[in-house]
Amino acid sequence: MYAISGVTGQVGGATIAALLQQGHKVRAVMRDAARAQALEAQGAEIAVADLADAQSLTRAFEGVEGAYVMIPPDFAPAEGYPLARKVAGALTAALTAARVPKVVALSSVGAQRDSGLGLITQVHLLEQALAALPATTASAMLRPAWFMENSAWDIAPARDNGEMPAFLAPLDRPYPMVATADIGAVAARTLAQHWSGRRVIEIEGPRRYSQNDIAVLLGKALGREVRAKAVPREQWQALFQSQGTAWPAPRMEMLDGFNSGWIDFEPGKHEHVTGTTPYETVLAQLARR
Repeated sequence: MYAISGVTGQVGGATIAALLQQGHKVRAVMRDAARAQALEAQGAEIAVADLADAQSLTRAFEGVEGAYVMIPPDFAPAEGYPLARKVAGALTAALTAARVPKVVALSSVGAQRDSGLGLITQVHLLEQALAALPATTASAMLRPAWFMENSAWDIAPARDNGEMPAFLAPLDRPYPMVATADIGAVAARTLAQHWSGRRVIEIEGPRRYSQNDIAVLLGKALGREVRAKAVPREQWQALFQSQGTAWPAPRMEMLDGFNSGWIDFEPGKHEHVTGTTPYETVLAQLARR
């Protein structure tokens, strides 16, 4: 039995789907039991728990062979990342109390850095917290590249005016990117493995893509010409604030980290997995929504 958190999200959903398809017993850790019907129909056990509450999480993790854990995505965190700190602490306490033998955690490329991460700071805090797990608990930190599904933000402007606002620069630089389905597949495969100690697993897609590459592929998915248009750095703050982000600094710092190369993999230091899902597949799915 494996406990999976974040099952209503992209990576957690892909992880539990892969495990169910492989015939494993799974326990979906959910805050809202009203959303459990589809998973129950597929054979999943349901545990209602709040990721910030160690007591309910401990009950959810009891008796499992392994657990997949994550920090809920927050693109507009409060200053100091209080929610991420609370969730990281609750998860660590619950995994320890429930004596979970192995843990797979969703982190990010660049999470080894102590500063200059912006939004990625949230998973850096999770990695730090999980370092306090007992030595008997095997752990694996998944550090995927930029999510291909982030292109969901680009569908509307590309469809409406043929432009894809680009924040990664320069436009012709290829960046590692990965589909959430591939991350979920790695998470499921890792949970079923046996190991000791701490692992770090970097994940990227079958090839690297520039913003210009993505614009061309997006145009094919939408059936019209699309070009990438760099958003000037001096316009970021006002733009993000207009989109409802009261504290845009973390998002800006993260983008700066990617563009400067500060946020990147550590070549030759960790396990490195290449997924199989091409960007075309993800864009086609996004375009149909």
